[in-house]
Amino acid sequence: MTTRRDLAITAAATAALLAAPDPAGAQTAPAAEASGHADFLFVQTARRMSFDRAASRLTLHDVSPITLFFSDRPDRIAGNMRTAAFVPFWSQGRDSFLSDPPNADLSILEGAELRQVVVVLRDPVLQGGALAYGVQVLSGTMPAAGEEISVFIDIIGMPRTPVSFAGAARRGYRRAWMR
Repeated sequence: MTTRRDLAITAAATAALLAAPDPAGAQTAPAAEASGHADFLFVQTARRMSFDRAASRLTLHDVSPITLFFSDRPDRIAGNMRTAAFVPFWSQGRDSFLSDPPNADLSILEGAELRQVVVVLRDPVLQGGALAYGVQVLSGTMPAAGEEISVFIDIIGMPRTPVSFAGAARRGYRRAWMR
């Protein structure tokens, strides 16, 4: 059974093999191959969003058909995958988001104001150009509507994401456990 980690690794390895070598000598796929895996974060974008407060349902309208992914040091892999291929991470494999839903940081343009909201994402449904998530708001206030949305999805079960606010609490106890 394919896990989200296996799928992301395959996509990253393919992207790295197709890319031209970096003239500055930055690390690419060989570092990930040597360690056996890489830790990925995901980014989704949409033109606008709406939030049904009563149902705790976030809908990304005109969502990009592509979900970006990237890894942190030492691998430094970046690539993309179809959003339709990303949604099954919630239900497929023993390491699925269903058992441990990811946190995400939403960057929302609301009029002239940029709003940051940290949420837990659950139960994605992709229909046409709309991607809906059940959400639990952890930090910030979710607006009823907004434009130019970026969703930064934290990794699950994989420490060492140094700049992700959404995973800060998890990193604290995981690092204590690893030492």
